[in-house]
Amino acid sequence: MEQHVWAGLDAGKTEHHCVVIDTDGHRLLSRRVTNDETALNELISQVAGLARDGQLTWAIDLNHGGAGLVIAMLLDRDQQLLYIPGRTVHHAAGSYRGDGKSDAKDAAIIADQARMRRDLHPIRIGDEIAVDLRILTTRRTDLVCDRTRAINRLRAQLLEYFPALERAFGYSTSKAALVLLTGYRTPDGIRRIGAGRLEAWLRKHHVRNASQVAQTAIAAAGAQHTRVPGQQVAAEVVARLAKEVIALDAQIGETEAQIEARFHSHRHARIILSMPGFGPILGAEFLAATGGDMSVFESADRLAGVAGLAPVPRDSGRVRGNLHRPRRYDRRLLRACYLSAMVSIRSCAESRVYYDRKRAEGKRHTQAVLALARRRVNVLWAMLRDEAVYQPASTVAAA
Repeated sequence: MEQHVWAGLDAGKTEHHCVVIDTDGHRLLSRRVTNDETALNELISQVAGLARDGQLTWAIDLNHGGAGLVIAMLLDRDQQLLYIPGRTVHHAAGSYRGDGKSDAKDAAIIADQARMRRDLHPIRIGDEIAVDLRILTTRRTDLVCDRTRAINRLRAQLLEYFPALERAFGYSTSKAALVLLTGYRTPDGIRRIGAGRLEAWLRKHHVRNASQVAQTAIAAAGAQHTRVPGQQVAAEVVARLAKEVIALDAQIGETEAQIEARFHSHRHARIILSMPGFGPILGAEFLAATGGDMSVFESADRLAGVAGLAPVPRDSGRVRGNLHRPRRYDRRLLRACYLSAMVSIRSCAESRVYYDRKRAEGKRHTQAVLALARRRVNVLWAMLRDEAVYQPASTVAAA
């Protein structure tokens, strides 16, 4: 006899726990399985046997990371796979009997929620280019964060023994200042070499504006003649951090070149780039967050909801029209939409007019940019749906 069964997977790094239930919620299987292809193949076959050629629905609480292998295997077999966020599972657990927590209980909750709910969305991996862009943009984000941390450590260390040089340069934007620190980073060392030889050294290391950099460093060294305890060791740390930042800059540049090349090979690249405010990096972030397939989102409203741009009501009793930002949304997608909207204010007349109108209505800068980003989501979703490039309203009206 055919039956509908639901399989819940509580995903982990090394092991997953699977619980299978039937229409009445009775457990048919509860099993821990290693995150290994052979073991997962055996589990999938065993669960398929329990369905007896009936309908089988899988549900999982992760959509990437350690769950990547089992997701790929299930989708390769054309299995229906739903995604239940871990936060949802956590809140749902309070409505089940018992205060204890275990992988088996979580897997059972996942299966039962999949059985009862109709608002869960199937997992789609996305096209190959979008997956590549997700990996590359994640790597770029990690590198940028590492760079920021290294610069903060560098400035903090430099401030301890040579505050005049710390405030003399903007180390996050000046490569010349970083090159200077790899060779000379103490007051007495800079004074000894002198302006002429320091300028020559900087030119040898291909520093632009070598004369200005040398003069600034000499002025900073002339402002401090006190040797701070621990100066020598601190200077060595600063040199290593400066070299680390330079190396990170090179890695970021290489990663951005990879992102741009891969982005341009996507079928939606031309359409996204035609939208004011989007360049290759933000366009790649958008594709990475959406999977490159707009059919996943039934409407522009759904896309805006996932991006956190659709306000949600918080009404109660006599309180009406109380709107707030949602708590659950894709922060990377929101970032791409928000930053592109900010750029468009400077590069697109229509965006500027809309932003100024929202400001005139009394909205703060952030609120006005979010409102503009919400409007732009409607336009971009329609462009991708119709495979049409952006046309300014003035151009359309003239036509």
